Amino acid sequence: MAFASFLGRVLFASVFILSAYQQFNEYGVDGGPATKALRPKFDAFTHRVHSQVGFQIPEINLKFLIAGAIALKGLGGVLFIFGSSFGALLLLLHQLIATPIHYDFYNYDSEDKEFTQLFIKFTQNMALFGAVLFFIGMKNSIPKRVPKKAPKTKTY
Repeated sequence: MAFASFLGRVLFASVFILSAYQQFNEYGVDGGPATKALRPKFDAFTHRVHSQVGFQIPEINLKFLIAGAIALKGLGGVLFIFGSSFGALLLLLHQLIATPIHYDFYNYDSEDKEFTQLFIKFTQNMALFGAVLFFIGMKNSIPKRVPKKAPKTKTY
């Protein structure tokens, strides 16, 4: 059973690790194509946050945001494979930050083709988020093994 659990974690984390590896290879001096694709979505996200909440998100160099995403996915995925709750938390953090920015279905009308595509990808990423939460919950619900104490000998 331990091997099946390990294999499941490897398959699950491979999505994050391979994505981080691909982004790392494309990174370049300017952050790669991910920076160019993320700029309009990030600008729309910051505008939405400012208009809805009134909080101004400070100017962020997207090159550093992409580097942070690569680090979170790569390190979190590797640690997750070995059953680390910290690795799972890194993956949760990545999903929590990246999903609403990448899959901004809320900026489209429900009749648009983009809305449906983005909403499906958003819900898939929320399912990944839920799976990681489930892992953390199961990991915390399993009691730690406590070594049995040797019985005390009675002295008369």
